[in-house]
Amino acid sequence: MLTALCVRDIVLIDRLDIDFEQGLVVLTGETGAGKSILLDALGLALGARGDASLVRASASKGVVTAQFSLSVSHPALALLAEQGIDAGDELVIRRVQAADGKSRAFINDQPVSVNLLRQTGGLLAEIHGQHDDRALVDVANHRRLLDAFGQLDNRRQTVSEAWQALSEARKSLADHEARMAEADAEAAFLEHSAEELRTLAPKAGEEEELASRRQIMMRAEQFCDAIQEAAAILRDDGTLEARLNGALRRLERRRDEAQGHLDLACDSLERVVVELAEAGAALEEAERSFAFEPQELEAAEERLFALRAAARKHKVSVDALPDLLQKFESALGEIEDGGRKLERLREAVQVAQSAYDQVAADLSGRRLEAARRLDAAVVNELGPLRLERARFETGVDSDPDKAGPEGIDRVEFLVSANPGTPCGPLVKVASGGELSRFMLALKVVLASCGSAPTLIFDEIDTGVGGAVADAIGQRLARLAGHLQVLAVTHSPQVAGRADHHLLIAKQADIGEGGESVTTQVSELAGAGRREEIARMLSAEVVTDEARAQAERLLDRAS
Repeated sequence: MLTALCVRDIVLIDRLDIDFEQGLVVLTGETGAGKSILLDALGLALGARGDASLVRASASKGVVTAQFSLSVSHPALALLAEQGIDAGDELVIRRVQAADGKSRAFINDQPVSVNLLRQTGGLLAEIHGQHDDRALVDVANHRRLLDAFGQLDNRRQTVSEAWQALSEARKSLADHEARMAEADAEAAFLEHSAEELRTLAPKAGEEEELASRRQIMMRAEQFCDAIQEAAAILRDDGTLEARLNGALRRLERRRDEAQGHLDLACDSLERVVVELAEAGAALEEAERSFAFEPQELEAAEERLFALRAAARKHKVSVDALPDLLQKFESALGEIEDGGRKLERLREAVQVAQSAYDQVAADLSGRRLEAARRLDAAVVNELGPLRLERARFETGVDSDPDKAGPEGIDRVEFLVSANPGTPCGPLVKVASGGELSRFMLALKVVLASCGSAPTLIFDEIDTGVGGAVADAIGQRLARLAGHLQVLAVTHSPQVAGRADHHLLIAKQADIGEGGESVTTQVSELAGAGRREEIARMLSAEVVTDEARAQAERLLDRAS
């Protein structure tokens, strides 16, 4: 609920601080006293469009601060939490309107955008008046209000979940169809490329191995010449090996007599003879390894060229060719399996569509039932509000082609103010006073269905009196049993039913700059309240009869 409103330098308001209570709060005063200014200031705090003309003359800026007390489950707190604003159970909104037209907004002293302020303000309070730009029930909200009235929120959530499942199934199908279309377009290329790579049969590391082998073969003649020269040196016409063997035999004949002194020399000579033979054999083996046919070099060069040409064609490295072949074969496999998957996805869409259609149709039927009950309840309220010949209809237009997360229905509240005229949108059919009373009837019926905790009615009783004004007062009082209701009124019948009565009046101030006029607000009780209601009942002079009538209104209301 709104607990306090502080206004500084807005039009005729210099400094104004008002505390508000729960229940029905009426604001009364003579025409031009500033009641509309007060609502403009509150509207500014709730996110209405700023205007430099709202700033009081000679002031550089105007400031409006509104304080709200909320339950921990209030949706405004959840909205602010999403924006990183910790509000607690108390919300302080401040709007600063500069004389140059610039405007700033703050929630709990944190700067916010006007758009966020407007969203938050819409959850905190609703202003209903005679003008189209004030507190009209937005058509976009009619479906939500009907669902709240019919207690259909859970069923709407089920529809939303079914729509989500259907949307995901459709997306999966669309994605797969797109992939299939791309794959079909590339199928010939994939098959041709895969067949080329299958024939080529590339192997990991093959390029390096071939390049190395090709390099060896190209220099084989040089290697063989070096081997032959080394072998000739070792052979040395056969004398080196003979001399070594001869020396070893001479030493071995004396070895036993030398008592171990020749062992080391004999072993060393024996190793040299053995390793000389091994070196010769190794040279022969090396020479054989360099022996090749010219066709082998040609084949290696052709293989290397083919591998590198394939790599350039597909813009990958030679070592990546085996993986590329596997990728092509996988893509071809997906094309082959894609048809079966496509059928499965189509079946999934059909199942999700059927599930959605079922719950959406059920919700649509229940909305129609709730609409008839809502129509009856609203019409029941119209008679006492002097709209007994008016009609109210909740239009529910079902169109499966316009299905969405909230079902297949478009909901709009329609009225006919006069017999014989067709029902149409509220804002186009009803006059200002009629519109206000239609809104009041709706609010009374929908009081417990998602309404903002604070409702403000601006001169909803204009043009009516007597029993109709009393009926309006009764309904405002009934609303105030569930919500905080603020009503700007000229009706003594409405004022008499208030829980709290605020008087708005102009006050002339004479200062150094001359005379100025400001708007003041005071709370009335007892005799003061009776005198104000008597003034509302009288013409120019408050009579004793008017005071007696005011007393009777207060007694009846109490």
